[in-house]
Amino acid sequence: MVLVLVIGDFHIPHRVHDLPAKFKKLLVPGKIQQILCTGNLCDRETYEYLRTVAPDVHVVRGDYDESPFPLSVTVTHSPIRIGVIHGHQCIPTGDLNSLSAIARQMDVDVLVSGHTHRFQAIEHDKHFLVNPGSASGAWTGTSNGDPIPSFALMDIQGPVVVTYVYQYIDGEVRVDKIEYRKEVEVHKEAPKSTVLPQSIPSSPTPPQAQSVW
Repeated sequence: MVLVLVIGDFHIPHRVHDLPAKFKKLLVPGKIQQILCTGNLCDRETYEYLRTVAPDVHVVRGDYDESPFPLSVTVTHSPIRIGVIHGHQCIPTGDLNSLSAIARQMDVDVLVSGHTHRFQAIEHDKHFLVNPGSASGAWTGTSNGDPIPSFALMDIQGPVVVTYVYQYIDGEVRVDKIEYRKEVEVHKEAPKSTVLPQSIPSSPTPPQAQSVW
């Protein structure tokens, strides 16, 4: 099992002061193996905070980032290939067909993107498209109302990706689950597994305070 945190669009400190405190209590160091960030961190402190949560951090450059992050990243958890972009490359913004075309170009099964500040996890044209939304609930001029703070955890076991979305609604954290299974060739001698990935605890022990400097 590989536990991957998918997160982005912080816009700290320009639009929001910090993440919801209940989100920080959930992001316990030592439990998450990898972080995929869709960009728009906007300050060094946020990047350093992510590095306290997991040692393997991949960040792509958002349209408000000044740091020299790459425009795209590809990681592999065999047999799953995951591509990460910020999402401003997609025209129209958030369009499923355009995102699927990018996924084909990157030759990935799962495409992670941000920019819209709205959570989404949907299978489209044989690709699994995941948008973790804005972790801080930062405002965006492209939609009405305040975005709901959210992030996602992907629990990867072989060809199965179980995505847990964490949303901060009315002062509480709500958790939902979406499952994606990649179609793979199975040899006749290989036994079929019916074991689903372990559930992710919604309220782990708060992490100890750590300085990033």
